[in-house]
Amino acid sequence: MSIRVFVVDDSAVVRQTLQHLLQGEPEIELIGSAPNPLIAAPMLRKSRPDVLLLDIEMPGMDGLTFLRQLMAEAPIPIVICSTLTEAGSKMALDALSAGAVAVVAKPRLGLKQFLEDSRRELVQTLRAASRSKPRLPGNAVNTAARGSAPSAAKPAAAAAGGLHALSVNKPVVLGSSTGGTQAIEAVLTALPADAPGIAIVQHMPEKFTAMYAQRLDQHCAMRVREARDGDRLERGLVLIAPGGRHMQMRKAGGQYFMTVADGPPVNRHKPSVDVLFRSAAECAGKDTLAIILTGMGDDGARGMKALHDRGARTVAQSEETCIVFGMPKEAIAAGAVDEVLPLPQVARAILEFDRRA
Repeated sequence: MSIRVFVVDDSAVVRQTLQHLLQGEPEIELIGSAPNPLIAAPMLRKSRPDVLLLDIEMPGMDGLTFLRQLMAEAPIPIVICSTLTEAGSKMALDALSAGAVAVVAKPRLGLKQFLEDSRRELVQTLRAASRSKPRLPGNAVNTAARGSAPSAAKPAAAAAGGLHALSVNKPVVLGSSTGGTQAIEAVLTALPADAPGIAIVQHMPEKFTAMYAQRLDQHCAMRVREARDGDRLERGLVLIAPGGRHMQMRKAGGQYFMTVADGPPVNRHKPSVDVLFRSAAECAGKDTLAIILTGMGDDGARGMKALHDRGARTVAQSEETCIVFGMPKEAIAAGAVDEVLPLPQVARAILEFDRRA
């Protein structure tokens, strides 16, 4: 059965290029397109697609406003097509917070060639979206997690934080993909300012991760930032792998540091969850807590198995709270998971792990 896709984009070039690209995909059927939400709305009422590919910046009504209307009326899997600009990144993150399941980045120049080169990634994203379970923001899953969000101030930097900040912590590594931006926020906002250091790989386009980290930093008691090569993972700090770069963990002088570097995609992703998890297995082993959240595919399953085999504590998000139960399912099938938890209980698992001797 084909995946029925509808495109809303004010660029005729984008609509024509997508029609050309997708017509050759046997599992995808492009059922229509429109230059703006006002024209698209009545068409969508007559024929509801499996996935809506939606531009953000459009005249008349922007994509974000339209997305919120659709999610309020009848949630539908929506993939955002956003420009690689600061404004585009901000609106794309707003869209993810409002219920979009994924973002496809596009440049302002060389658009047609870029879309053709990104055909495989686009098809995989549409496939993931078609299998997702879109939810309204503020649903029971997120509300439960945010209900315990702390109000404590952020801790001082490690240099001024004393022995507690400099002590060897037990690292937490976390990986996610489709639906992960919302899930990560739900977990982090439920943690106190002095929670153990967390290294995160979230599949996200380049240039989006820095703004995503800034947004999380504004809402979390812990400090959150995009990782830089050589960063030390310390208590009260969350490091997000930069889009387009792999992130690995290494140990030196009893402390854990992050290596951020280029390299070929792993499991079709860069950054890859497996890359982070395998490095944690090598340098931290049984002292690690590994968590895998919502996402399509199997990235992270092998790395989590390596961690599990070395005695690390491993947790997967439950199917009923996942937007896409792909990555957790594969990790469970690989025999890599100690415990399956609903999203609201993940933060508690991190704190319980931290309290163990």
